[in-house]
Amino acid sequence: MVSPVTVVKSEGPKLVPFFKATCVYFVLWLPSSSPSWVSALVKCLPIFCLWLFLLAHGLGFLLAHPSATRIFVGLIFSALGDAFLIWQDQGYFVHGLLMFAVTHMFYASAFGMRPLALRTGLVMAVLSGLCYALLYPCLTGAFTYLVGVYMALISFMGWRAVAGLQLVGTAWRWTELAAGSGALLFIASDLTIALNKFCFPVPYSRALIMSTYYTAQMLIALSAVESREPVEDYRLSKAK
Repeated sequence: MVSPVTVVKSEGPKLVPFFKATCVYFVLWLPSSSPSWVSALVKCLPIFCLWLFLLAHGLGFLLAHPSATRIFVGLIFSALGDAFLIWQDQGYFVHGLLMFAVTHMFYASAFGMRPLALRTGLVMAVLSGLCYALLYPCLTGAFTYLVGVYMALISFMGWRAVAGLQLVGTAWRWTELAAGSGALLFIASDLTIALNKFCFPVPYSRALIMSTYYTAQMLIALSAVESREPVEDYRLSKAK
């Protein structure tokens, strides 16, 4: 098992651009009422840095680890979703919603279906249903269905991320903890978006949404580092 100190020493320097870009976003705090390509760039910059974080491990690493590749592709769709949401008041909210729906499908695929953890899936389904029941009276038109489908997708992603999490024993790995924590923070961020947009104003909503969102994406990107076996090892295990 890799110690947390080793993780910080090896992965910390690669995340410095991400932390700097996140600080730039919060320091500039460009008004959301005046969308522009500059504000879109500033918002997407931390996600671009997470692309670089994964690429810093080498192109060979991404090619040898399908799960890492899927997370990388998910981050690409995340950046597209972020850009669309800059202009959400101009009619691009649904476009952003669709981009993030694709993101969650790639993330869920990266986390895989083993172990299945049906009890965890049932808990996530119940919580998702309760959240949708909370939002349902506030939804109108196509959003009644779009939000429901989106919640199902992000809950499925959360289930697959949390399913592999073991906090005790020799099977414990920090990457599973990063994946599970990141997925739950992503759900919290998106739930805050939904409440603020459809139900009632959430105090300090933007700060809550973006802080949980950036942290979630960082943790999910970190989970790709060594949480899945290389293609070669996978084929050998299949052959046995």
